[in-house]
Amino acid sequence: MPLTFSATGADFLAGLTFPEATRTALALRARALGPAIKICGLSTPDTLNAALDGGVDLVGFVFFPKSPRHLTLDKAADLAAITGTRAIKVALSVDADDAALEAIVSALDPDMLQLHGHESPARVAAVRARFGLPVMKAIGVSSAGDLAGVPAYACVADRLLFDAKPPAGADLPGGNGLVFDWELLKGLDLPAPFMLSGGLDAHNVVEAALRTGAGAVDVSSGVESAPGQKDPARISAFIQTLRAGVCDETLGSDAATG
Repeated sequence: MPLTFSATGADFLAGLTFPEATRTALALRARALGPAIKICGLSTPDTLNAALDGGVDLVGFVFFPKSPRHLTLDKAADLAAITGTRAIKVALSVDADDAALEAIVSALDPDMLQLHGHESPARVAAVRARFGLPVMKAIGVSSAGDLAGVPAYACVADRLLFDAKPPAGADLPGGNGLVFDWELLKGLDLPAPFMLSGGLDAHNVVEAALRTGAGAVDVSSGVESAPGQKDPARISAFIQTLRAGVCDETLGSDAATG
């Protein structure tokens, strides 16, 4: 019997200014199927199609040269054409300036911008005003103190994403396969459902969604066979596991854990 989640993909998508046909279709599908699902760091047609064919809600494309998932603008345009309106296109950047964001928006035509760096609340508000797109701000979490800035960001971002804070000196702000203490999110007073990330995979995503009440979940390294190399079988297992509300053991004990 499917589990009951406290927040669903329909809740997460409600009120966001995505293309109407895409938003409506996704909201109807997600309403009975738990949190919305985002596969991030997609970089090839085969893995993008695996996500789309699996019924994913959001697809994330990374624009950060230090990342093994980084896309060129030409490649991003090709993947955008494949995506069409089958899922919400999310452009992830890290402390990008306006010129870089202009180029990303022109190439990808994203439905949402994800700011995954040290952008201040003022910068988030400025990006949102300049580009007229929904903005999701990522917040790295390792202790309760990391949540001090949540109220300020919640006032200016359309959605918040909580991710595991990278270790000191790490090159990547996310996609490191780390899980943070989900209990830290309990009691947060947020105006809208949030997205959860950080070390999620097919084995822990159901527990994560149930324990946190997240309206959406985000996975990157947890569906990879190597850094930056998405695995269609793991993508499928992640989606099917959460949709069914039960653990899928098809990947076996050697499945990626983040």
